[in-house]
Amino acid sequence: MSIQRISAFSYNNEGGNPAGVAFYEKMPTHEEMLRIANDVGYSESAFLVKQNENFRIRYFSPIEEVAFCGHATIASAAALARKYGEGKYNLIINDGEVNVEVQNKDNNYFATLTSVNTYSKEVEIQYVQKIVDKFNFNIEDLNEKFPVSIAFAGARHLILVLKDKEKLSQMSYDFDAVKVLMKEKELTTISILFNESENLFHSRNAFAFGGVYEDPATGAAAVALGGYLRDIGFKKEGNIEILQGVDMKVPSKLFVSFGSEIGSSVKVSGYTREIKELGK
Repeated sequence: MSIQRISAFSYNNEGGNPAGVAFYEKMPTHEEMLRIANDVGYSESAFLVKQNENFRIRYFSPIEEVAFCGHATIASAAALARKYGEGKYNLIINDGEVNVEVQNKDNNYFATLTSVNTYSKEVEIQYVQKIVDKFNFNIEDLNEKFPVSIAFAGARHLILVLKDKEKLSQMSYDFDAVKVLMKEKELTTISILFNESENLFHSRNAFAFGGVYEDPATGAAAVALGGYLRDIGFKKEGNIEILQGVDMKVPSKLFVSFGSEIGSSVKVSGYTREIKELGK
């Protein structure tokens, strides 16, 4: 068994979010995958088994199985291209199916993930207040143009948009308290954002649920954000870019596109790079 280490959503061949990827003839036990993910030490590792023309894929953080992970899917696309060639692959996740398309571009693999159908729903003010009380900003710092919502595109994410980019740069939170609150709503991440323009968002992503303080690139949250922006009428269709990981000194860039049909799938794309040395 060989674990490939691949960084997804790299920016200028740097940064990105690393994931472990492993292929098996038969899916390992839950306990074995959890042990391997903990040994690898990244926020996510993906485990794949070929099933006819499809691939069953499961995702594990060092402490939890996660229903869906965008950056580990993009990393898996690069691993699939190395093993089977460029093209389109269908992946069976815990709650539906997604597909990835991968090609060699600029001497690195560039992959596009198409999500499951999306939805979003606003969150009651009492819960919002509980969340912001555990961060270093308050409810008045939220941009009222973007209602606080849970957005889904394979996993559930809380969307918080701040008025001030500096507040985003200074983001901090009470890890243990937020983890409890995330489990209450079955949230995979909390996506904290600043909207610079119609086409550009800056993002930080709290992943206390998975035992990680912050993710430098979060593909699952990116597709959920695309569906959310369509739902609230901010952008009915088109493209956005997300810059993430900058404040962590791990720059990442995610390209999101979506059509006008409410609830339909959203695409997220990015470059990958092979990690040849741990920590690089």
